[in-house]
Amino acid sequence: MTLRRACAVLASGILLALAGAGPARAASDLVVIVSARSQVATLRPDQVAALFLGQSLRFPDGTEAVPLDQRVGSALRDEFYQRVANKTPALLKAHWSKMVFTGRGQPPADLPDSAAVRRKVATDPNAIGYIERGALDPSVRAVLVVQ
Repeated sequence: MTLRRACAVLASGILLALAGAGPARAASDLVVIVSARSQVATLRPDQVAALFLGQSLRFPDGTEAVPLDQRVGSALRDEFYQRVANKTPALLKAHWSKMVFTGRGQPPADLPDSAAVRRKVATDPNAIGYIERGALDPSVRAVLVVQ
């Protein structure tokens, strides 16, 4: 096989791999949601991280924020904290151990799945959660697409 042919085969393989990775990436897109009745329109990743790490208790407009987590150990939860707060499960556990021990906060309540988070957020204008993009419906509004 010539060098030119080998490079062409390698390039084709890379393109096929990238093409196959595209849909998988879209399927794992996460969105941060609030109730459709909430006044919050958009949030930055740092604002979302502060809410979910207990560093802020209020939305930027001053209203109380009630963060809701996915269940401990879920891939969605791990992905959310890695992307938004740059925290692994171990770092997140250490963070909350310190916050609870020092009396500075309690971790968000966790719910079993995206459907449960969406239902709870839809009924509470102060709630904020995260779900798969495909689980969106008109009862909630996406305020951040997690990249």
